[in-house]
Amino acid sequence: MISVITGASAGIGAAAAVELARRGQQVVLVGRDPAKVAGVAERVRAVSGTAPETLTCDYTSLEDVRRLGAELLARYPRIDVLINNAGVMTTERTLTRDGHETMIQVNHLAPFLLTNLLLDRVTGRVITTSSRAGKTGQVDPSDLNRERRRWSGWMQYGDTKQAGALFTVELARRLAGTGVSATCFHPGVIKTEFAAKTFLMWMVKNIPGMGQTVEQGASTMVHLATHPDGAAHPGRYFAKSAPQTVPTGMSDPVLARTLWDASAAAVALPAKA
Repeated sequence: MISVITGASAGIGAAAAVELARRGQQVVLVGRDPAKVAGVAERVRAVSGTAPETLTCDYTSLEDVRRLGAELLARYPRIDVLINNAGVMTTERTLTRDGHETMIQVNHLAPFLLTNLLLDRVTGRVITTSSRAGKTGQVDPSDLNRERRRWSGWMQYGDTKQAGALFTVELARRLAGTGVSATCFHPGVIKTEFAAKTFLMWMVKNIPGMGQTVEQGASTMVHLATHPDGAAHPGRYFAKSAPQTVPTGMSDPVLARTLWDASAAAVALPAKA
């Protein structure tokens, strides 16, 4: 089993990589910081006896995402599991070099592009890290960057995680009958450096009982990568290793298709039926 994990340099991505390697999978680590990725690679080697391959990518550059896709295609004749886990949360509104708001690009457009670049090579499962924050999302496919709506970091973050769930819905529809399944999940509220500058995450890290460990947060990701559930519930959102009911905004097939077309246009990917 070859599993490609983005956002594998820390947090739940790193914890999942170690656990999947422990279970015998060949993991491919993708992260932005080479030193951090190398540190996780050493942890993987310690449990598996084999050093994993590592790749770097900066999701604020769609050109770099395309380079990553080309490297993965060149190295691997198949990818059994693709885990879209890289993400960011910031309260400041910034734009990437591609002109997109940073969170929508890193959390949605970049993994959308990478998945499409690799889709013909994926043989098993596509797993996307979403969040219960998506339940509050109000994503507008015609205004992904929140240029015409009130700016709030947490509101935009919710939009991006809603987008991840809708991406999963439409991806599952497009993959129907191919043997490849798409799911997404909420990892829980985790004690990591994610969104470290926000007051909420400061409380999670410092107040006893508020947050879970990265291993606990990674458990649903590992479940979807290894358990029959990961193939049996295409298009579904999971939490605590079980499929969950979500608001219409995270499951509406019409909105999902509209978002897909808008995302394809944003990353210059031809829209397909």
